[in-house]
Amino acid sequence: MTLTLYNTLTRRKETFTPLQAGKVQMYYCGVTVYDYCHLGHARACIVWDVVRRYLQWRGYQVKYIQNFTDIDDKILNRARDEGSTMQVVAERYIQAYFEDMDRLNIQRADAYPRATHTLDGIKRLVYELEQKGYAYPADGDVYYAVRQFNTYGKLSGRKLEDLQAGKSDRVNIEDPEYQKKKDPFDFALWKGAKAGEPAWESPWGAGRPGWHIECSAMVRDNLGETIDIHAGGADLIFPHHENEIAQSEAVTGKPLANYWMHNGMVTVDGEKMSKSLGNFITIRELLDRPTDPMAVRLFVLTAQYRKPIDFTDEAIAAATNGWHTLREGLLFGYQYGKQLGFEERGSHLIPEVVQRFQEEVDDDFNFPGGLTVLFELAKDLRREGNILVHQGKTETPPEQLAQQWHTLVTLAQVLGFEARPPIEIESLHTLPEPSHKSSVTVLSNPEIENLIEQRKAARKNRNFAEADRIRNELQNQGITLIDQPGGVTRWHRN
Repeated sequence: MTLTLYNTLTRRKETFTPLQAGKVQMYYCGVTVYDYCHLGHARACIVWDVVRRYLQWRGYQVKYIQNFTDIDDKILNRARDEGSTMQVVAERYIQAYFEDMDRLNIQRADAYPRATHTLDGIKRLVYELEQKGYAYPADGDVYYAVRQFNTYGKLSGRKLEDLQAGKSDRVNIEDPEYQKKKDPFDFALWKGAKAGEPAWESPWGAGRPGWHIECSAMVRDNLGETIDIHAGGADLIFPHHENEIAQSEAVTGKPLANYWMHNGMVTVDGEKMSKSLGNFITIRELLDRPTDPMAVRLFVLTAQYRKPIDFTDEAIAAATNGWHTLREGLLFGYQYGKQLGFEERGSHLIPEVVQRFQEEVDDDFNFPGGLTVLFELAKDLRREGNILVHQGKTETPPEQLAQQWHTLVTLAQVLGFEARPPIEIESLHTLPEPSHKSSVTVLSNPEIENLIEQRKAARKNRNFAEADRIRNELQNQGITLIDQPGGVTRWHRN
């Protein structure tokens, strides 16, 4: 079976062939940390989390990088309003990001580079662009000369001639920044220092990087000159990703990414989400209603990832009902496994079901198709559970039920769905598990620290599957890990 995906760059589905057999390098343009994450962030993070999970399940070793933009006008404005600093604001919302994503069962990236930690790489890239004639200094700023890059617009399909017609009405020729540019389409790579703003020294004077150059530098520093997959929201195609291509490829002469993938936007009751319309919903507001995090994940994955998705009360209610069905199936083995003797039986998968699941999802990450397979298994198990409750036995062979349950749990984990009963319901260690050992033993602090050190060593050796296994094992024990800059990992009991 062949995995295909839609490439925004070529505007067609293509067979996925990584640069290096068995390995995938993937970069996701993350969030600007000046506020709490909203539904749009939830969709993007869930989609790329599941793309990564699926690639891993298909046998690829995935190196997944997600950045934080921690230098930005929005962060500076928030800091001014609060009488705070850019660093304080950024740290607060980075921590909030991890809290929200942990609740949604988003696996941690292998690294979270920040603009403030990538300044050397940023300045090196700006310097190289200047040396090659693609950038020019102007009174403390440095701009990218867009017309020097002959294929500008190849990702978005936009042509400078077409943009020119609509831009003249929107440009303020009195704007000092406009007056510095040689061409209205040129964009800032480096911004000269302004009074009261943080600044860093550079060959062009004190200042700070522009937004687009940050991602180009973070991709190169963490993954190299060409990567397999560059992902992000559809709103980033132009100008952000277009500008990334122009910056990176002008220096290296190589493709920045072989595959460009973009998730669709989220609307609320048919309208674009905005604070002015009063329909701006943060992840924590939604989950505190309360809405089950797994229902949010299901809501996102029931739509084709490239298409827009409309958030309504009816849609989230339907997702909640759907999650209840899945959850009943996922809990079947915990509730009835002892009665049916699951611990004495093998835990093989059903090959034809796995094959159908893979055939569905292999087609441009068709998660709705994969969910159909999960729901069929869950509904069968729910029906069998009702029979066991009302009749005390079932005509279906226990071996078949064990296979169905194990297949459901395994495939559900590929999509990030997990359900566990309270510890008191069953002795979980007697039941077969798809990818980790369960235990009712409470880990001691030294045992947790030891596992964290093992995970650190695994990541250092690029054994990301083992690192994820350790994180999942701790998470199943109620231990949340929080990776911080400098290789420090904090943890707490849930």
